[in-house]
Amino acid sequence: MKPLLPPISVNGVQISAEHIAAEAQNHPAPKGKPGLAWKAAARALAMRELMLQEARARGITPAPMALEPGRIETEEEALVRQLLEVAVTPAPISDEALRAHYAAQPDRFRAPTLYEAAHILLAAAPDDSAARARAGDAARALCDELQAAPQRFADLARAHSACSSGQNGGLLGQLSTGDTVPEFEVALEQLEIGAIGAEPVQSRFGFHLIRLDARARGAVLPFEAVLPRLRAAQEKAAWLRAARDFAQGLAAGAQCEGVSLEPVA
Repeated sequence: MKPLLPPISVNGVQISAEHIAAEAQNHPAPKGKPGLAWKAAARALAMRELMLQEARARGITPAPMALEPGRIETEEEALVRQLLEVAVTPAPISDEALRAHYAAQPDRFRAPTLYEAAHILLAAAPDDSAARARAGDAARALCDELQAAPQRFADLARAHSACSSGQNGGLLGQLSTGDTVPEFEVALEQLEIGAIGAEPVQSRFGFHLIRLDARARGAVLPFEAVLPRLRAAQEKAAWLRAARDFAQGLAAGAQCEGVSLEPVA
C-alpha cells in the first residue's frame, strides 16, 4: 500500500514525519486543508536541512547568540544565521536609486493625514454570530434614519452608541493615520467632508456609523526626511532577494525526495 505521506529526504538525509508534524503547527492553512500546512512545513524543514548541510560543508562552527533575556540560539539556528551572514551579499543601494524610488511614489512618503470624525458604535463580538446579526440590523436601521435626518447624529449617538464617545454626541476628536482599525480609516478616506456613511462599517468591534467632519491631508515629506527609513527598507528588501537567490541556488543542486523546493508563487 502506498504511504499516505511520502518520505522526505534531502541529499540522503531523511526528515521524520514527526518533525514535519511539529513544524506544521507554525504554518497556518485554510480550514479543512491540513495538507497545505504539511507541505509548507516539509518545504521549510528541507530548506533548513540544506542550509545546515551547506554550513557544515563550509566548516562553520556554531556560535549561538542571545536572542533575548533567557533565550539563546540553538546550534542549528546559529549555523543557519552564520551561513547567511557569509553567503548572502545583497546588491548595494545607491542614493540615486533611492531618490528615483522616492520620486516615483511620492504619496507613500506623506505625513499622517489628520481627521475629525464622529461615530456610533453598535458593539458585537466577532465570534458571536447572533449578536453580529442583531447589531447589523440595528446599524442599518440607524443608518437609514441618519440619511433622512443627519442632524440627529448626536442624539442617536447618545442613545445607542456603545463607545464612550456617545455621551459627547459621538465626537472622536482629532484622529491620525493609524489611530483607528483599517476598515474605519478606509471609510474616512472615502467620505466627503460633512458626509455620513451610507452603509455601516464592520470591524472587530461591531458596526460603525461614521461622519467625517474634517480632513487635512499630510504633506509629502522631503527626501532627506525619509531617507533613513527608505534606505533601511530597501536594504532589507535587497537582502531578502539575495537570500532567496542563495536558497534557490542550493535547492537547484540538491537531491530531494517527497518535497518540492520550487519557489512558492
